[in-house]
Amino acid sequence: MINVIEKVVYTGKTHTTGGRHGKSRSSDDRLVVDLSPPGSNGPGTNPEQLFAAGWSACFLSAVAKAAQAAKVALPTDAAVDAEVDLGLTGESAFLAARLNVSLPGIEREVAEALVAKAHKTCPYSKASRGNIDVEINVV
Repeated sequence: MINVIEKVVYTGKTHTTGGRHGKSRSSDDRLVVDLSPPGSNGPGTNPEQLFAAGWSACFLSAVAKAAQAAKVALPTDAAVDAEVDLGLTGESAFLAARLNVSLPGIEREVAEALVAKAHKTCPYSKASRGNIDVEINVV
Protein backbone atom coordinates (compact mmCIF):
# COMPACT_ATOMS: atom_id res chain seq x y z
CA MET A 1 0.00 0.00 0.00
CA ILE A 2 1.38 3.40 -0.97
CA ASN A 3 0.58 6.31 1.32
CA VAL A 4 -0.61 9.43 -0.46
CA ILE A 5 0.72 12.73 0.88
CA GLU A 6 -2.07 15.20 1.55
CA LYS A 7 0.21 18.18 2.18
CA VAL A 8 3.87 18.49 1.19
CA VAL A 9 5.83 20.06 4.06
CA TYR A 10 9.24 20.15 2.36
CA THR A 11 10.92 18.85 -0.79
CA GLY A 12 14.65 18.19 -0.73
CA LYS A 13 16.13 18.69 -4.17
CA THR A 14 19.57 17.60 -5.32
CA HIS A 15 21.44 17.34 -8.59
CA THR A 16 23.97 14.52 -8.83
CA THR A 17 26.50 13.82 -11.55
CA GLY A 18 28.99 10.98 -11.86
CA GLY A 19 27.17 8.45 -9.66
CA ARG A 20 29.33 7.02 -6.87
CA HIS A 21 32.35 8.83 -8.34
CA GLY A 22 30.62 12.18 -8.64
CA LYS A 23 29.26 15.18 -6.87
CA SER A 24 25.88 16.05 -5.39
CA ARG A 25 24.54 19.54 -4.79
CA SER A 26 21.28 20.70 -3.24
CA SER A 27 19.13 23.22 -5.08
CA ASP A 28 19.80 25.82 -2.34
CA ASP A 29 23.59 25.11 -2.37
CA ARG A 30 23.54 24.30 1.36
CA LEU A 31 24.78 20.79 0.57
CA VAL A 32 27.70 20.27 -1.77
CA VAL A 33 29.36 16.89 -1.44
CA ASP A 34 31.90 14.83 -3.35
CA LEU A 35 30.92 11.19 -3.70
CA SER A 36 33.06 8.08 -3.75
CA PRO A 37 32.36 4.35 -3.53
CA PRO A 38 32.21 2.77 -0.05
CA GLY A 39 35.62 1.70 1.19
CA SER A 40 37.54 3.71 -1.38
CA ASN A 41 40.10 6.40 -0.64
CA GLY A 42 38.26 8.81 -2.91
CA PRO A 43 37.18 12.26 -1.79
CA GLY A 44 33.88 12.82 -0.04
CA THR A 45 31.34 10.38 1.26
CA ASN A 46 29.07 7.69 -0.12
CA PRO A 47 25.30 7.27 -0.41
CA GLU A 48 25.17 4.79 2.48
CA GLN A 49 26.72 7.34 4.86
CA LEU A 50 24.30 10.00 3.65
CA PHE A 51 21.35 7.66 4.18
CA ALA A 52 22.63 6.76 7.66
CA ALA A 53 23.00 10.45 8.58
CA GLY A 54 19.52 11.36 7.32
CA TRP A 55 17.80 8.40 8.96
CA SER A 56 19.54 8.84 12.32
CA ALA A 57 18.68 12.56 12.43
CA CYS A 58 15.05 11.89 11.53
CA PHE A 59 14.83 8.99 13.98
CA LEU A 60 16.22 11.01 16.88
CA SER A 61 13.64 13.73 16.16
CA ALA A 62 10.92 11.05 16.22
CA VAL A 63 12.26 9.84 19.59
CA ALA A 64 12.11 13.43 20.88
CA LYS A 65 8.52 13.77 19.72
CA ALA A 66 7.59 10.47 21.41
CA ALA A 67 9.32 11.61 24.61
CA GLN A 68 7.46 14.91 24.56
CA ALA A 69 4.11 13.12 24.13
CA ALA A 70 4.99 10.79 27.03
CA LYS A 71 6.15 13.75 29.14
CA VAL A 72 9.65 12.26 29.40
CA ALA A 73 12.64 14.61 29.44
CA LEU A 74 15.00 13.59 26.65
CA PRO A 75 18.65 13.82 27.73
CA THR A 76 20.78 16.34 25.86
CA ASP A 77 23.25 13.58 25.01
CA ALA A 78 20.64 11.33 23.39
CA ALA A 79 22.10 9.87 20.21
CA VAL A 80 21.51 7.48 17.34
CA ASP A 81 24.41 5.61 15.76
CA ALA A 82 23.23 4.36 12.37
CA GLU A 83 24.94 1.63 10.38
CA VAL A 84 23.87 1.06 6.78
CA ASP A 85 25.24 -2.02 5.02
CA LEU A 86 25.54 -2.33 1.27
CA GLY A 87 25.65 -6.02 0.46
CA LEU A 88 25.17 -8.56 -2.27
CA THR A 89 22.96 -11.58 -2.62
CA GLY A 90 24.09 -13.25 -5.81
CA GLU A 91 24.32 -10.44 -8.36
CA SER A 92 21.80 -8.17 -6.60
CA ALA A 93 22.74 -5.33 -4.26
CA PHE A 94 20.74 -4.72 -1.09
CA LEU A 95 20.80 -2.51 1.99
CA ALA A 96 20.48 -3.49 5.64
CA ALA A 97 20.56 -1.19 8.64
CA ARG A 98 21.01 -1.00 12.37
CA LEU A 99 20.02 1.94 14.54
CA ASN A 100 21.67 1.96 17.97
CA VAL A 101 19.83 4.41 20.19
CA SER A 102 21.38 5.83 23.37
CA LEU A 103 19.07 7.52 25.88
CA PRO A 104 21.23 7.93 29.00
CA GLY A 105 19.36 8.26 32.26
CA ILE A 106 16.06 6.92 30.91
CA GLU A 107 14.85 3.58 32.30
CA ARG A 108 15.29 0.79 29.76
CA GLU A 109 11.55 0.00 29.53
CA VAL A 110 10.72 3.65 28.90
CA ALA A 111 13.55 4.01 26.39
CA GLU A 112 12.39 0.90 24.50
CA ALA A 113 8.83 2.25 24.37
CA LEU A 114 10.01 5.61 23.02
CA VAL A 115 12.18 3.91 20.40
CA ALA A 116 9.32 1.60 19.34
CA LYS A 117 7.03 4.62 18.92
CA ALA A 118 9.71 6.47 16.96
CA HIS A 119 10.17 3.50 14.63
CA LYS A 120 6.44 3.60 13.87
CA THR A 121 6.41 7.34 13.13
CA CYS A 122 9.80 8.16 11.56
CA PRO A 123 9.38 8.64 7.78
CA TYR A 124 12.69 6.85 7.04
CA SER A 125 11.57 3.88 9.14
CA LYS A 126 8.27 3.82 7.29
CA ALA A 127 10.05 3.93 3.92
CA SER A 128 12.38 1.08 4.81
CA ARG A 129 9.84 -1.13 6.63
CA GLY A 130 9.41 -4.39 4.79
CA ASN A 131 12.00 -3.38 2.18
CA ILE A 132 15.31 -3.90 3.99
CA ASP A 133 16.50 -5.76 7.06
CA VAL A 134 16.39 -3.29 9.97
CA GLU A 135 17.54 -3.82 13.55
CA ILE A 136 16.74 -1.25 16.24
CA ASN A 137 18.72 -1.45 19.48
CA VAL A 138 18.55 0.52 22.71
CA VAL A 139 22.13 0.71 23.95
